[in-house]
Amino acid sequence: MTENWSFRKGKSVLAQISKVCWILFLVTLPISSFPFFPDNIGGGTLVRPLSIYPLIVLLVLVILPRFLTKPLPKTLLSLLPFIVIAVASTLLAALQGIENLQGVSVAARMFRALVTLGVGTAIYLAVTLWPEKKDDLNLSLRWLYIGFIAALSWGTMQAIYVIRFSPRWFDLMSAAQRFISTRRLFTNRVSGLTYEPNWFADQISLLLLPWLLAAVLSGNSVFKWRWRWVTIELMLLVWALAILPFTFSRAGLLVMLMLVLIGILFFRSKKTNNSQEEKSKRNFPWRRIGEGAVLIAVLGAVIFFAGSRNEFFARIWEYWQRAPNEGYARYLVNYFEYLGFGARYTYTETAYQVYEDYPVLGVGLGNYAFYFDEKLTDRPLAAIPEVLRLVVPDSGTNRLITPKNLILRIMAETGMLGLVTFIAFIMAILGCALYLWFSPKSEVKFWGVGGMLSLIAFSLIVFSFDSFAIPNMWVVFGLITAAMRMSRKKIFVDGDIQSNSSYLREN
Repeated sequence: MTENWSFRKGKSVLAQISKVCWILFLVTLPISSFPFFPDNIGGGTLVRPLSIYPLIVLLVLVILPRFLTKPLPKTLLSLLPFIVIAVASTLLAALQGIENLQGVSVAARMFRALVTLGVGTAIYLAVTLWPEKKDDLNLSLRWLYIGFIAALSWGTMQAIYVIRFSPRWFDLMSAAQRFISTRRLFTNRVSGLTYEPNWFADQISLLLLPWLLAAVLSGNSVFKWRWRWVTIELMLLVWALAILPFTFSRAGLLVMLMLVLIGILFFRSKKTNNSQEEKSKRNFPWRRIGEGAVLIAVLGAVIFFAGSRNEFFARIWEYWQRAPNEGYARYLVNYFEYLGFGARYTYTETAYQVYEDYPVLGVGLGNYAFYFDEKLTDRPLAAIPEVLRLVVPDSGTNRLITPKNLILRIMAETGMLGLVTFIAFIMAILGCALYLWFSPKSEVKFWGVGGMLSLIAFSLIVFSFDSFAIPNMWVVFGLITAAMRMSRKKIFVDGDIQSNSSYLREN
């Protein structure tokens, strides 16, 4: 009896430790380049998620025991082929005699790349396996929101000097930022708790907006508090939409506009009474199109206001006032060059050249940088200073080039086999989201709507980042998979998530 009691007590303590680590993991997600990182676990990289610390504990308490005691989710089976091909490609590339570059050895580069893939996989498994019941999923979203409340608060304080610059306030914020990120703040852009503004925009667009939009559009909330139709999610959504333009991330703003428009047109709750149903049939889709147009106009005004505080971002609309009298095709070419897309095009073009020469298995994870100079198309680099600084770095710097595009990175470094298996994994996640979306239960459908919006955001953001260690996509994929597991266990019960549907019907 004493042994059984001790066993149960020990199990309870481990469960509590696991829960605390899970909460810490979610709350610290917005901190993506924590400065105090040991060199042997990624201290020399740009991507340094603070969430890795609680993830290590979750790996021991959740992931490894699950491998030994319970069946794994079937979506993992679609990820394993990609992992196997990525590892095989990397090991085979080690036999090709690639020369070191900028003081970085091929072995160190490949090891770091494999570690980042391992970190991403561990994040996906932790998010997938930790929730055991629907309450765990709701708790996960609540603490994810709480983490972003801190990030949005910090971003709001940065927006103060973006709107009206104050050297004293900026210096104070910069001094505090040194304890959060490895990079200094920008005087004219908001970085939140991340390394740079684009990372903050990606976090908001992929980790936050889809779930907030799903909650508002479906009338659901994971919080008990509400006042009429006003929920915590609605307030967070308005806050996030107001802060994101101050990142001046072109990809982030595009995702924001697309999610709002697509969400209103295709994912808004269709629960109505009989008389309203007939009316909605006559009016659809004009009412939703009108609502979407109004919201896009409001967001456009916010973007224009924010853009007036950033000369580089204002180029988006100012170019057409200064454009020379040339043909339309030349207009577009000059326009994208004027916006600074020349470097991204160079990375993309070179990655595709690498893929064409190594189409089956690629050149191995992390090795794109070693082939960049060889595959770089002949062109004057003086007009692309970003690329020039990387090709001819300053003394003492070791900045290796990456494609800035996850799909092209996979193509160049793992070949067509890697690309096909990675897309198969994404299709498996899409299948889970579709299954949830078509569920007749409102709570299950909520996770489906959030999953679909997340995948739409991912399909746009995937062309602007290339690191497997950034947690954003893995957390999204894990939440979708976890919700799928819960729905297959039939433990979702309508009403457990607080519903605002009656208020949506009335309004």
